[in-house]
Amino acid sequence: MTRIPEKLYGIIGHPLGHTMSPALHNWGFERCGIAAAYMAFPTAPAALADFMSALRTLPIAGASVTIPHKETVMPFLDGMTERARTVGAVNTLYWDGDRLMGENTDITGFLSPLRPHAGRIRSALVLGAGGAAKAVLAGLQELGVAGVHMANRSRERAEQVAAPFGAMVVPWEERAHVQADLVINSTPLGMSGENAEHSPYPSEAFGASGGIAYDLVYNPLRTRFLREAEAAGWEVLDGLHMFAAQGQEQFRIWTGVELPLEDVRERIKGILSL
Repeated sequence: MTRIPEKLYGIIGHPLGHTMSPALHNWGFERCGIAAAYMAFPTAPAALADFMSALRTLPIAGASVTIPHKETVMPFLDGMTERARTVGAVNTLYWDGDRLMGENTDITGFLSPLRPHAGRIRSALVLGAGGAAKAVLAGLQELGVAGVHMANRSRERAEQVAAPFGAMVVPWEERAHVQADLVINSTPLGMSGENAEHSPYPSEAFGASGGIAYDLVYNPLRTRFLREAEAAGWEVLDGLHMFAAQGQEQFRIWTGVELPLEDVRERIKGILSL
């Protein structure tokens, strides 16, 4: 028997051609016997205001927010969590009574694979200053990492992003000279497509003392950045860790049900292999 959805969820962004969120959350609803459906709502920047007005009249119980709306959606909300305010970006919408609220689960996702290593991470280098970089800096602050550097092709953008978190900005050309226990790629370099064989970090910069290389790219799982880090003897973390954990947290916020993280990860790996 076909289950009729009682609640509707979705993702807003532009473009949304490659989003895996519908497949992930609809799998979660089916697994847990929840009568709900999750769909993509492609929303161009010029249409965001109209969509947010419509959201308040439609039976939409929650939504994911992706680029380019993570910051521009905030004026349309009734409130935000402390984490969302700290980051200055929202990736999750949910209702608290009749108030439309914003949360940022990217921080939870980013920190998920790092917490077991917290004691050994004294310094970090963040490559890129895009939308995910704010969650990365907030996460490193929450983790208590004292020495955080950021490098980006546009120094002006890096200074804007880094300043609220007290991170130090270094020129992109000097990123290889920063000594860090943790190097994080928050750029799209290495992502499937035209950037697939690119890396944001010179392979010779991975020092013999070792460290952790963390790539927020999850398609493919083994980016050039991670392959070169591993070849140098570094521990590597792929972007599927962050995507799976932030999706798990969204599902919990909306339903009160916590999906097993490893099952979420395996589900996404299955989608990627199709």
